[in-house]
Amino acid sequence: MIAIIDYGVGNLLSIRNMLKKAGYRDAIISNKEEDIAQAKKLILPGVGHFDYGMNQLRESTFFDTLNNRVQTDKVPILGICLGAQLLTQGSEEGELPGLGWIQARTIRFNSGRIDPSLKIPHMGWGDVKVQKPSKLFENMPEDPRFYFVHSYHLVCDDPADELVSCTHGYAFTAGIERGNVLGVQFHPEKSHKFGLQLLSNFVNHY
Repeated sequence: MIAIIDYGVGNLLSIRNMLKKAGYRDAIISNKEEDIAQAKKLILPGVGHFDYGMNQLRESTFFDTLNNRVQTDKVPILGICLGAQLLTQGSEEGELPGLGWIQARTIRFNSGRIDPSLKIPHMGWGDVKVQKPSKLFENMPEDPRFYFVHSYHLVCDDPADELVSCTHGYAFTAGIERGNVLGVQFHPEKSHKFGLQLLSNFVNHY
């Protein structure tokens, strides 16, 4: 069973619908501790402000269980958009510490490095470049591109944790992977065949 974590932030139904399209119907949307304790895989979606998302998680009844499942049990977790940023140690968008499950941080796009014709937030389709072998990108259609909506992006302390990059004025980290912890800045649930393949890979290969 895959648990899509409901902490009051994120487009949950579209993720579950995309998983169904990928042929996986055993996914639930849940904020129940017992579901997170039993799940074989976890998805942490999210949109909005970093501190709000962290507050929602920390005030939830399942926070300690979630932390234990990821850090001790090594259950695979996929963070999406804000959910990926919450995996890091913190964000320039807020003051609260992140989950710290991966040695990375979240910073705002540097407008001084971006042509004025390019807007912030970065919104729309972006081509991604896979930086290391990963089961998450197996059998991906050629020229993978995904749908983005964000003003902040990830920076890894260890370049080996960078999974994919994208360019918006300059190259930035668009996906991370270390062990059982994965995160993508884009929205696979809005990314048609590319997102479908990515979620299928997460279901079948982790």
